[in-house]
Amino acid sequence: MNGASREALAAARERLDALTDSTSVDAGTLATELAAVTALLDREVSLRRVLTDPAQAGEAKAGLAQRLLGGQVSGESADLVSGMVRSRWSQSRDLVDALEELANTADLTAAQKAGALDDVEDELFRFGRIVSSNTELRAALTDRKAATSAKVELLRRLLGGRAAQGTERLVTRLVTAPRGRSLESGLESLSKLAAERRDRLVAVVTSAVPLSDTQKQRLGAALAKLYGRQMHLNIDVDPEVLGGIRVQVGDEVINGSLADRIEDAARRMAS
Repeated sequence: MNGASREALAAARERLDALTDSTSVDAGTLATELAAVTALLDREVSLRRVLTDPAQAGEAKAGLAQRLLGGQVSGESADLVSGMVRSRWSQSRDLVDALEELANTADLTAAQKAGALDDVEDELFRFGRIVSSNTELRAALTDRKAATSAKVELLRRLLGGRAAQGTERLVTRLVTAPRGRSLESGLESLSKLAAERRDRLVAVVTSAVPLSDTQKQRLGAALAKLYGRQMHLNIDVDPEVLGGIRVQVGDEVINGSLADRIEDAARRMAS
């Protein structure tokens, strides 16, 4: 992508991150719904042209998207798509490519939240190696005349119970809707997305009151220095922590909340 589409995609990525940072949003469900919208717009060429027509007002296009998707997908997915069609796209196909990327990113985020992102990345790599070394398997998965149901069943036998659910969903979507790409290039793109997610550590920060932008910046900088990696903060507000903050990075917890210090003191007194 270039020009306007690149800027629109960057903005959509930020909105997706904001959505998936929320503990109330299921990233896996978001991925499934965005994939369904991708399939719709990939199939309905005239619709995607209307939704990316630069001559139409952004609010009018957003309203059309809301009317089409309302009741079909969650409010979060509908809002995300509406925000995307407000943006300017260099080509109508770029919108579909962007939606597909966001669907895949949401699935990878779900895997990250479940602690399975490393597994997904490894499995995508290993599956790619298996496909490249097995011409019969590759032919079966890329045969345009083969029924989609047959490919799905083949993948279920190959991956079901042996790979992470995120891996199975990503590979199944790629095989059943390649959108003009080779299987190898599609797997490579998925692996790159997974690597990008893995390169960023996520800190879950729980505080009694919302943190100011300055506090977030200072905390993010301190954690990045501590871990030597770029840090993304997921902020949860919970009045029950009473004071201070609680930070969790992976399995490690940095506890500075007043409630936990009181609980710890009570445990020591009891013992």
